[in-house]
Amino acid sequence: MTAARGTMGYIAPEVLSRNFGNVSYKSDVYSFGMMLLEMVGGRKNIDVKVEHMSQVYFPEWVYNRLDKGEALGMSIENEEHDKIAKKLTIVGLWCIQWYPVDRPSMKSVVQMLEGEVEHLTVPPNPFASKEEMRAKLPINRELPTISE
Repeated sequence: MTAARGTMGYIAPEVLSRNFGNVSYKSDVYSFGMMLLEMVGGRKNIDVKVEHMSQVYFPEWVYNRLDKGEALGMSIENEEHDKIAKKLTIVGLWCIQWYPVDRPSMKSVVQMLEGEVEHLTVPPNPFASKEEMRAKLPINRELPTISE
């Protein structure tokens, strides 16, 4: 790719900076994860009208709530719908890991969505501090590159 393309908020980090790895099919997994989180939260992941930057990044807010076992702020009265929302949240968070190699394939995403929420594990925190981010290097840069 010669230039970043896509909708702000859905663009995978590696599209903007090769420090995260090569652009591959995992870039689409990232976008899909953002869509899942928006479906669950009922709001966009970036709101340019907010007053404080801490309010801007919705996925980080979702991760912190899930990590603490707190409700996601939605009024879900049906327990089955609550399980679906939690499943979509966990799968979405797996999909938006910073490094492409840490994201599941779409085949794995579909398997997670078809499975039971009890079998899912919460992914590592993709919003680690800058020091933690610098310390982590991609494990494998062998993903196929998408060419135009």
